[in-house]
Amino acid sequence: MNDRSSQGQPYTPVGLDDASTRLVLVTGPSGAGRSTAINVLEDLGYEAIDNLPLSLVPRLLDGPPRPAPLALGLDVRNRDFSASAVIELIDRLTRQPRYWAEVLYLDCDSSILVRRFNETRRRHPMAGAGAPLDGIEREKDLLAPIRVRADVLVNTSEMSPHDLKAELAQYFETDPDKRLTVSVQSFSYKRGVPRGIDMMFDCRFLENPHWHGDLRALDGRDAAVQRFVQSDDRFDEFFQRIRDLILFVLPAHLEEGKTHLAIGFGCTGGQHRSVTLAEIMSQALAEQGWQVSKRHRELERREADMAKIAESGSAPQGIRN
Repeated sequence: MNDRSSQGQPYTPVGLDDASTRLVLVTGPSGAGRSTAINVLEDLGYEAIDNLPLSLVPRLLDGPPRPAPLALGLDVRNRDFSASAVIELIDRLTRQPRYWAEVLYLDCDSSILVRRFNETRRRHPMAGAGAPLDGIEREKDLLAPIRVRADVLVNTSEMSPHDLKAELAQYFETDPDKRLTVSVQSFSYKRGVPRGIDMMFDCRFLENPHWHGDLRALDGRDAAVQRFVQSDDRFDEFFQRIRDLILFVLPAHLEEGKTHLAIGFGCTGGQHRSVTLAEIMSQALAEQGWQVSKRHRELERREADMAKIAESGSAPQGIRN
């Protein structure tokens, strides 16, 4: 079993050859991200089929050869779903040379699943008239034998869809010549370090725009904030040293087969200094020819909170003016 939430090495399926079609069975508790994972695999070039009844899977696999790798979403809500039936399917596939089968299990902490169901106001499929937690624990117990058989285990508790896409690409990318992609993220140390960060840098020693009234409401995407952060006497050397280090290690990671590298910049609030560094570093790496994506975790959370306020007409719990 490979757990991407705790391992950082690139993954290559042992035994996969040109005569075998790669087949990924995707499952996990409701709300953990199975549907998102199916969409990601489809974007990666897989023929993706979700919610297929288990009784129809053998007929699908016994058909003509597939022109592309295949991803099947297995949902406990299907009437013929059972852990024993899934285990039997896994065992059957291991004896079938036409397919190289892997189980992708999307896991998530129960408390996070409760929050997700409460936020979406959806009823858990196994809760009935009871509390969501009852259904979540019942479903996890049902899936426990399958979780043990997982080839790839991903905990999505602190992941955004963007994070999950980057994580799965490291395992299931279909283009072996795809270049290494770099994700540059900003975050607040008060909210904890993001999962999956490969290289992390602390920006809290730089002068903080928060204490300047005309900059407090802005963020590091604003030119005025960037000018202020860059005016710190320590900024230039700090930035140059980190840029040179990253540019030094990126080719080595590419040679080792890594497909994604996550770089994090953290500060106190995740609004000014870390965002500035992420913005400027992203541009510097892109100018050197690297494929770069940006993410500002705290700004995304703030924008999501503002959207909830606009939708509900009142501030969500924990938000104060």
